[in-house]
Amino acid sequence: MSNNLISYLGWTFLPNLVTGWVQSLYYGLTIRAGDPKPQPGSPRYLKHRQRIHIAVIVIYLLYTIYEADYWVRINGDFYQDLNLPVDVDEKKIKSRFRRLAAIHHPDKAVSPEDHANAETYFVKLKSAQDTLTDATKRFAYDRFGPDMLKWQHVSSTRDYILVGLQNTGPLYGGFVVFMILLSMIGYLQWGRYWRYLVFACLALVEYHTLTRPYWSPFLTRVLNPLLTMLTSHPPLLPFQFIALAHKITLTFFIAMGQLSSFFATPAPPGSSSSSAFDEQQLQRLEQLAQTTEVEIARVLALEMAPMVGDEAGQKDMNGRVREWLVQNTVRADPEVRDAVGRAMQRRRAGAPAGARQQVTT
Repeated sequence: MSNNLISYLGWTFLPNLVTGWVQSLYYGLTIRAGDPKPQPGSPRYLKHRQRIHIAVIVIYLLYTIYEADYWVRINGDFYQDLNLPVDVDEKKIKSRFRRLAAIHHPDKAVSPEDHANAETYFVKLKSAQDTLTDATKRFAYDRFGPDMLKWQHVSSTRDYILVGLQNTGPLYGGFVVFMILLSMIGYLQWGRYWRYLVFACLALVEYHTLTRPYWSPFLTRVLNPLLTMLTSHPPLLPFQFIALAHKITLTFFIAMGQLSSFFATPAPPGSSSSSAFDEQQLQRLEQLAQTTEVEIARVLALEMAPMVGDEAGQKDMNGRVREWLVQNTVRADPEVRDAVGRAMQRRRAGAPAGARQQVTT
């Protein structure tokens, strides 16, 4: 669990950090000393950074997949502990256990430390033999892994399936809620439909793998034959296949979320996002106008405060305000000035054309 957490946290800072290092190293190797380097923010600099960033994300994605498979192999399984194939029968399991028990029995240990290690290993072998020779437990182990050994009050195949599905349900429910919350706050918008589709397919594959009495045909006819034929990788058990599918799917989603900014098509000016941006700007302007109006009213109230109760003073102030409005607002209007000029021309017949200019100045 801690390894998975560290791997997921690495996605938050490692790609950007490594991209900066690789880009600096790239310029140091490809640009001669004394030649100018692309400046941050320039088109060439951004083009190089985009390509390097994509390469870093893809490489880190492949590394996390390899890391997940590495820990699956390190943890092993009961078949590897007994050094037996996954399709072994009960007779061969018991025969192999007797042979290994005779070799690694704790009574043959010399020192106390060796005795403790031998006892731990012997208990592991005994647990493997007891699980794989019981058809019901073997069914549960192949699909749910060693966690099924901790389950209590289960005796039949149906009981194991129900408990396993109950343990798997919260994982999918939590992921769906997490995806919805991210979509509501504006993240992971690119490829959202395909994320839900892939996630639904993964849930369907896992349900089929956990509930069927046989192994997944994809696992037995495609994946495991390729692994054994092309590599030294041991065959994957269903629970190992599901664990890898979980890790690969989640890591792939994270990688696509970081790559979405490079592949997403920019919205046209008339798109809904542009309209939403304009609406926000209008709301801000409206708020600013309302705030300004409130401030003007407050300042005017402060100016009129000394005249509270003085009706003559207020009347005189109102008259001065009206006069100021007439002089500076009404008469300054171009249409009013033209109308006044035309009226003066009619009154002063024969006046020069400059009379309009004289009146409107």
